[in-house]
Amino acid sequence: MAKKKVAELLVERLIQWGVDTIFTLAGDGINGIYEVLRRSGGKIKVVHVRHEEAAAFAACAFAKYSGRLGVCLVTSGPGGVHLLNGLYDAKLDGQPVLAITGHTFHDLIGTHYQQDLDLDKLFMDVAAYNERIMGPSHVHNVVDEAIKTALSQRTVAHINVPKDIQEWRMNGQASSANVPAHSASIYSMSRPVPSHAELIVAAAIINMGKRVVILVGRGALDAREEILQLAVMTQGVIIKALLGKAVVPDDNPYTTGGLGLLGTAPSQDAMQECDTLVMAGTSFPYLEFYPKQSVRTVQVDIDPARIGLRHSVDVGLAGDCRETLCLLLKLLEPKEDKTFLARAQEHMKQWNNLLETQGMRDDKPLKPQVVAHELNKLIDENGIICTDTGTVTTWAARHLMVRGSMKFSASGTLASMANGLPYAIGASFSNPGKQVICLCGDGGFSMLMCELATVAKYNLPIKIFIFKNNILGMIKWEQIVMDGNPEYGVELHPIDFAMFARSCGVASFLLDEPAKVHAVIRQALEMPGPVLVEAVIDPLEPPMPGHISSAQALHFAQGLLRGEKDGWSLLKTVLTNQIRRLF
Repeated sequence: MAKKKVAELLVERLIQWGVDTIFTLAGDGINGIYEVLRRSGGKIKVVHVRHEEAAAFAACAFAKYSGRLGVCLVTSGPGGVHLLNGLYDAKLDGQPVLAITGHTFHDLIGTHYQQDLDLDKLFMDVAAYNERIMGPSHVHNVVDEAIKTALSQRTVAHINVPKDIQEWRMNGQASSANVPAHSASIYSMSRPVPSHAELIVAAAIINMGKRVVILVGRGALDAREEILQLAVMTQGVIIKALLGKAVVPDDNPYTTGGLGLLGTAPSQDAMQECDTLVMAGTSFPYLEFYPKQSVRTVQVDIDPARIGLRHSVDVGLAGDCRETLCLLLKLLEPKEDKTFLARAQEHMKQWNNLLETQGMRDDKPLKPQVVAHELNKLIDENGIICTDTGTVTTWAARHLMVRGSMKFSASGTLASMANGLPYAIGASFSNPGKQVICLCGDGGFSMLMCELATVAKYNLPIKIFIFKNNILGMIKWEQIVMDGNPEYGVELHPIDFAMFARSCGVASFLLDEPAKVHAVIRQALEMPGPVLVEAVIDPLEPPMPGHISSAQALHFAQGLLRGEKDGWSLLKTVLTNQIRRLF
């Protein structure tokens, strides 16, 4: 009986680890692995994408929406280079992803051979584990270490396999130190907790607080009940970082929603009025939105290096968020004073009335808030939401209300454009049968719009909503509001996305009438298979922050004075929106 090849050993070990889905694009540098996958009897679903960047994004989303290891496989040279952006997205958002790449023939590496790029060196920064397989007896050791590293550190691991080594057979020539079967395909989840002494100090700080804010992020996604209990015990206000949007439902009376440029005015008000801050599973990056006054702060984070990274901390609790909160709750004294919470709730009521007003506007051009507002009414309570990066993220963050067991994610720390559609692909494969909603701007969608062919190929039930304004909207508003400059270099050549969708075999709708929004969205969601809705929206509608600072107002005025071509129209739109906030 022939000895097994490296490629066979690799695929078998992945199966033993429970890998059942790989996002990939074929190439001659991985043909040996592909042949084994072909003969694997469907034990691993091979999802063929159109661009390697999409494979990495999809693997990241697979991990985000399932809690399992995401895996991508691409060829040597340019195939590996294309992975990098999606892998950095996984690294910066703390998601376990295994990247497998091919390489040229082992004895031609470093000789200027075709597609001879040293991917090991290229991946040194993005991958916490980064190794080249050197032969059959090396396979199990490397695969085990790569997967354990990715899972335990919630990060990226990389395995590189030269083309000819994939064909090498086990010949019994392992080193004497490499004891057979010493490495196991098993991972034990760790849920560390801080010391009891630290918990006592943290509880004392929280017990003294009269105006408590609880800032939650992605690290608290599995701690919904504990976060809600903490809010009830402290009569505190829950504020959510973007990746923590699904920690608690948006209609819960203890939350004021998001924070920052995408967030709400009530959240910013509460943050600046609190006297105690509890940070749970977050290192929200925007320093200017933390309390400007002196507040007592307790931070819970599984990574000790994140404690005190963004804000001065009195007590750091390094541990699993859910387990740590379970212990902390036992030491807290229930508060009776609801004054701070009631004020936040009244502000939130006013904010929600504003969102309702914005979402029901019937003026033309079609306002983006109207599309998001109507979509929100129709999303399943166990649906999955994927949003791209840009102004569309603002509409998703504010107008899509998390309910039930909904899941939500975006490219968080990297904030990369083009993630939306690949995310939806990864989400659909990780949660078969569930409704998947994908929101994209025309800028982000057009970067990887080829992946609509992937959606069509697998008949994925993804509903894609493109907010089309023929402009890189977020960059435009940053140029005007943040920098005080007129917009420049942000106009996009129009694309008929509805027609493109039909050319890929995907049903589509063109939406530009406010009166038709609800009916079109309902029809799109009720149709089987993938559907694309191209919503042509007002390019002058600004994604303004919850509170406009004096510096932002000044920069806006400067941008108009310096020659913003749509200056008066922009001023009219902004003033109209501000008036609507007052009445």
